[in-house]
Amino acid sequence: MEKNRLEAFSDGVLAIIITIMVLELKVPHGDDFAALKPLLPVFLSYVLSFVYVGIYWNNHHHMFQSAKHVAGGILWANLHLLFWLSLFPFATGWMGENHFAPVPTAGYGVVLLMAAIAYYILQTAIIAKQGPDSLLAKAVGGDWKGKLSPALYLAAIPLAFVKPWISHAIYVAVALIWLIPDTRIERTLAARER
Repeated sequence: MEKNRLEAFSDGVLAIIITIMVLELKVPHGDDFAALKPLLPVFLSYVLSFVYVGIYWNNHHHMFQSAKHVAGGILWANLHLLFWLSLFPFATGWMGENHFAPVPTAGYGVVLLMAAIAYYILQTAIIAKQGPDSLLAKAVGGDWKGKLSPALYLAAIPLAFVKPWISHAIYVAVALIWLIPDTRIERTLAARER
């Protein structure tokens, strides 16, 4: 099966996720800067989640650039990832509306952890379909980012009940790690074309 429909569907779902998240930003009741202050936690959680969705979209795009065809297992693995990403608006809103309280902060971490696991499952399904010598398998290599992220989320979840700001710092740190462009797949594609 060609991958174009899967990519188009995934792009549409991610666009809807971002739209739903921005709709959680309510217009303040007031016309001065002080009216914006209560919205700051909601805005900050939106920015963090927007960055995460952008990172997933970018990496999803690169991952499927390396794939030639998709099969049923890849379709289901992709839906699994989209399920967890679709919970970002809920987790984002819950954490922001409750001013980064421990339980919503831990819940946000659970959603991040499950999305990371789902992404790994999708990556593994693509490599299994394409073979161990595939472009994606070569590009991913040791995948230190993919292994470090879930470990950091696992640490952040219980830390939310100790000091939520530590969990927030971990979530931001992981986003920053992934925000640095990951050119492994692009380099591998360029090398193949040469």
